[in-house]
Amino acid sequence: MAAPTASGEAGGSGGTPAPRPRRDRELNRRRLLAAAREVFRDRGLKATLDDVARHAGVGVGTAYRHFPNKQALIDELVDDMFARVEEATREGAEDGDAWRGLAVSLERVAELQALDRGLREVVFQSDRAATAALRHREQIRRNVDLVVERAKEQGVLRADAEPWDLVVIQQMLAAVTERSGRPDLWRRYARLLLDGLRAGPEQAEPLPGGDWGRYLNAPGPDWGGPPSPAADTPAAPRD
Repeated sequence: MAAPTASGEAGGSGGTPAPRPRRDRELNRRRLLAAAREVFRDRGLKATLDDVARHAGVGVGTAYRHFPNKQALIDELVDDMFARVEEATREGAEDGDAWRGLAVSLERVAELQALDRGLREVVFQSDRAATAALRHREQIRRNVDLVVERAKEQGVLRADAEPWDLVVIQQMLAAVTERSGRPDLWRRYARLLLDGLRAGPEQAEPLPGGDWGRYLNAPGPDWGGPPSPAADTPAAPRD
């Protein structure tokens, strides 16, 4: 019988390293997350981890090996949503073509919201949604700030645009999807709004409300985050 190594795993005389996690373990985890999006979207939080396992086509035991309970699955689902938003904004900030980076990152976040329509409200009932948001908040903000700065430097974004404008535009696109029930209608308004952000000689009139950013939680709610409660919305500045 092989003696245990220092790590506690049995091995040969040279010490056999512990086996790497199997590839299908990660595939099963992603399958469970994808199924959870659909199940919680359609049935709400009353759905069980067993329901998610059946929808994913994996055994209940497999589901519980990945997630000890439903709350653990919800926590990871929320974190995954914010991680995908962070990835989209990071790729936009790293794009050598600043306008393309700005447009594509905004559209990717809007697309994520459209795919998760109806799920966001359900998932954000979780008390731990704010904790997940905090893990990604600062990096998302830095990415948005950087893409705006670079777009101005390249002369493709109007000089009076601000990072919080993109955050508000993202929320507007989310509202189009939620109110219309049409998952692709946001693309029309994304084009219209992006055209308004482009730098050009025809834009002689400055944007009104240039100081509105200081009334928001600079630069405002995170991309992909839950809408702020009405009670927390600041009153509009008076002239």
